[in-house]
Amino acid sequence: MADHKKKRTYAAGYDFGANAGLNAQPGAIGGTPPVVSPGAPTDQLSQGFAQMNIGGQPAYGTGAGYQPPTPSYQQPQPAVAPQTQPVSASHLNQLYPSDLLSQPLQAAEVDAPPPPINLPPNTSATPSPYANCPPKYIRSTLNCVPTTHSLLKRSKLPFALTITPYTSLRDAEDPVPVVSDQVISRCRRCRAYINPFVTFLDHGHRWRCNMCNLTNDVPQSFDWNQVEQRSVDRWQRAELNYAVTEFVAPQEYMVRPPQPLVYLFLLDVSYAAVANGLLATASRTILESLDRIPNVDRRTRLGFIAVDSSLHYFQIPKDGSENSEPSMLVVSDLDEPFLPTPADLLVNLSESRANIEHFLEKLQSMFAETPITQSAMGSALRAAHKLISPIGGKITVLSSTIPNVGYGKLEMREDKKLLGTSKEGSLLQTANSFYKSFAVECSKNQVSIDMFLFSSQYQDVASLSNLPRYTAGQTYFYPGFNAARSEDSIKFAKEFSEYLSVECGLEAVLRVRASTSLRMNSFYGNFFNRSSDLCALPSLPRDQAYVVEVAIDETITRPFVCLQAAILHTTCNGERRIRVMTLALPTTESLANVYSSADPQAIAMFYSHKAVERALSSGLDAARDALQSKIIEILQTYRKELAGGNMGGGGLQISTNLRALPVLFLAMIKNVGLRRSSNIPSDLRSAALALLSTLPLPLLMQYCYPIFYSLHDMPDSCGIPDPQTGEVVLPTRINLNSQFIVPYGLYLIDDGVNQFLWVGRDAVPALLADVFGTEDRTAIKQGKTTMPVVDNEFSERLREVIAKSGDHRSKGVGSIVTPTLYIIKEDGDPSLKLWAQTMLVEDRADQGVSLVQWMGMLREKVCPDPQDVPLILSTWPD
Repeated sequence: MADHKKKRTYAAGYDFGANAGLNAQPGAIGGTPPVVSPGAPTDQLSQGFAQMNIGGQPAYGTGAGYQPPTPSYQQPQPAVAPQTQPVSASHLNQLYPSDLLSQPLQAAEVDAPPPPINLPPNTSATPSPYANCPPKYIRSTLNCVPTTHSLLKRSKLPFALTITPYTSLRDAEDPVPVVSDQVISRCRRCRAYINPFVTFLDHGHRWRCNMCNLTNDVPQSFDWNQVEQRSVDRWQRAELNYAVTEFVAPQEYMVRPPQPLVYLFLLDVSYAAVANGLLATASRTILESLDRIPNVDRRTRLGFIAVDSSLHYFQIPKDGSENSEPSMLVVSDLDEPFLPTPADLLVNLSESRANIEHFLEKLQSMFAETPITQSAMGSALRAAHKLISPIGGKITVLSSTIPNVGYGKLEMREDKKLLGTSKEGSLLQTANSFYKSFAVECSKNQVSIDMFLFSSQYQDVASLSNLPRYTAGQTYFYPGFNAARSEDSIKFAKEFSEYLSVECGLEAVLRVRASTSLRMNSFYGNFFNRSSDLCALPSLPRDQAYVVEVAIDETITRPFVCLQAAILHTTCNGERRIRVMTLALPTTESLANVYSSADPQAIAMFYSHKAVERALSSGLDAARDALQSKIIEILQTYRKELAGGNMGGGGLQISTNLRALPVLFLAMIKNVGLRRSSNIPSDLRSAALALLSTLPLPLLMQYCYPIFYSLHDMPDSCGIPDPQTGEVVLPTRINLNSQFIVPYGLYLIDDGVNQFLWVGRDAVPALLADVFGTEDRTAIKQGKTTMPVVDNEFSERLREVIAKSGDHRSKGVGSIVTPTLYIIKEDGDPSLKLWAQTMLVEDRADQGVSLVQWMGMLREKVCPDPQDVPLILSTWPD
C-alpha cells in the first residue's frame, strides 16, 4: 500500500502514463485495439487471437495418434516442455485479415508465439504430446507447407528453418532424453533417424521411413535391454515419443577416439592490453574459472601464447615436478613461426593445476612494464593452429591491438568520410584474404576460433570476424574497454567465466534431411559448408542459431512433410553423441493457408541473415533496399491474391498472424548493423552484423526491436515472483515510440546487449531518492554504471525487473552476454540521449524514417491509388 502511494507521488498529480491505459477502452492511448477485419462478425476478435494464441503455448504436437499394441502404455516423463495438442486437422489455421493503419501494432504482438501446427490425426507412432519439435529448437517460416514450388513462389514468402540445437549453456538447465543403449535405427536409403512419425509394418518387425518411404527392418535389440538382459516396451523408447532426442553413438560414428577439450589462449601483451587492464582481468578470470571449465573426464588441456611483436610460449610442468616454475620461450620469426618444443605447451588441467595457477598469478607482472605497441596476432594464430591441429580444439583470442606486424598484417583503414555513404561497404569487407583462407584451414583440422576484441581504437573487426565465421566461433566486442571502470571489468569477467564453463560440443557436423520433394538449398550461420548439405562446426556453441532455406523440387502428395536436423558431435566429456530434432508440418494447396500459418519472427530471422550476406557482398544500401523490396512484395502479394486487389477495402492489409512483419523489417533496417548513419564506426557495425547472423531467435528479435518498459508507474505486482510460476513479473511492453515518454517518467530500453534507464527531466525527488538514493539530479551518475542498492521496496522491485529483462534463461536460450547498463538523463549528455533514442524504432532518428513514414511509404507502394485507400493515422502521431 505504501508503494502504491509512492507511485501517485512519482506521477506528480498526473493520472496518465505508458501503463495507465493498460485497462483502458480499445482505442485509448496505451490500450490494446481489437484486431478485427472490416465486416467481421463480433466473435472474430476472440477467434483471431485464439489462432495467434497470444500469451499461451503454441499448439505444437501431433494428432491423437493410435494406441500402440500394448495395454501398458505409460507416457514418459517430459524432458522438454509439453506442447498443446492441435485442433482437428480438418481445418487448418484460418486467415483473418488485419488493417495495419487503422489497427496499429502493439508491442506485445512482437512476442506472439508462432501459428499452431495442425497435423492430420494419427500422424505419430505414439500419442505423446512431445512428438513434434518445440519451436525453441526449430521454427519454420511456414507452419503449413505449399505442395508445389510454384505456389511457394507465388506466395513470395520464404520456406526456411531456424535451428537452435541447444537452448541452454549446460545440459542440466534443459535436459533432453538420451538413448544410451547405442541402438540407432536409421533408414537405409536417406539415412534419417527413426522418430515419432515413422510407421510400423509387418507386426512391428519393419518400419517405413517418413522421409523417403523406404521400408526398413527394426533392429532385433530395439525391444531388448542389453544391460538388464530383459525385453522392453518399444513404445516407451524416447526416440518414438520425443521429437528432440540424443543418441550415444557407437564406435562406427567415430573417425578417431573422442578428442579432449582444448583451450589455447592467445593473450595480447602489448602496451594497449596491459594499460587497459585486459591482461590482468583475463588472467585473473581464467584463474578463478579453472573449476568451471568442463573436465569430468580429466582430459581437458590448456595452453597459453602471449603476443606482442614476438610470440611467447609457456612450458608449464606437471604438479610435483622438480621445477615448478613455468618457462617462457620467445620466438621472433613471424613469417614462419615454429614450435620451440614439441611437448609441454598444452598441459593437462588436472595434472598441472597448481602450476597453471602459479603461472596465471605471475602472468601480468611478466609484461607490466612493456613499451611494445605492436601485435603479431596473425603469426600467433598460425603458430596456435600448428600446435593444436593434431588434436583440434578452441583458440581463444583476447586482443586490444590491431594485428600490425607479421602474417595477416592489417592497416588502419577506417575513413570517417566514407561512413554513411555508398562506399561504406568497403570497410565491412575483409582487408586481408589470410583470415578467410586460414579459417577454412582451421575448420578442416577441427580448430575453432573465438575473438574477444577490446580496442579503444580501430581494430578491423570486419577482417577478424572471419575467423569465428568459418570455424563456428563467435566475435565478442568490448569497445573502449578499461578495467579501471568496474562496470567494464565485471562485465567481461562474468562473460568470460561463462564462456569458459559452457559445455560445448566438439568436431560436430550438422545435416538437415527432409521428406522426398524437399531439398536443403542454402545455409546461414557460423560454420563451413564442407559439402552441399553438410555444415562443419569444429566447436558446437550453445549460444548460436542457424538458418536453412528449403526448396520444393517436386509436387508434394502427402498430407504432411517431415524435416530432421541431426548434429553429430563429441561432448566436452569425451562422449560421441547425435542430437536429432524432427519437425512435422502439414501441407496445403491453398495460398490462404500458407499465409495464415506464416511465422513473422522466423521470416524476419531468415531475412536478417540474407541482409547480412548482402551487406558484406554488395554494401549496406543494397541490403536495406532488399529488405524494403521484400516487405513491399509480401504486402502486394497479400493484397492482390487474398484481399481482393482493389476491392479488398481497408488501408494496408495483412493476415493477423503477420501483423508484426512490417515493423520487424523496419527494425532490421534501423538496427546498428544496417542503419544508414555517418555516426557508426565500422568496428561497431561489423560486430553488430556478427550478432545479426548468429543470435538465437528470441535474442535476435529483442536486438532488432528492443524491450521498452515504463517503470515509474508499473503495477505493484511487477518485480515480484509470480505465486504460480515463481518467475519475476515484468511490466507490459510498450511500443518503441517517444509518445509514451512523459517528462516525469522512468523507463527501461533493453536490446539484450545494452540497457538504457531513461530518467525524465521532471522526475520528482521522491522517485529519484527511491531509485538512486538522492533527490539531487546532478548527483546521479549518467552513462555506463550499475544500479545503486537503495533500501526500499520500489528499488528492490526495479532492480529485479532490470535483472529479469536481461536474463536470457527466461527467454529459453543460451547466452554468455551480460547487458551493459547506461543511465540516460533526458536533460543530460546529448550523445547518450541520441544513442538511446535510436533504439526507439518507431521514431525518426539518425537518418532513419519513423514508423508513420514507413507505413505511409508501404501504403503508397502497395496501394498506389490514394483515392482507393483512406489513410488513417490518427493513433500514430509522428
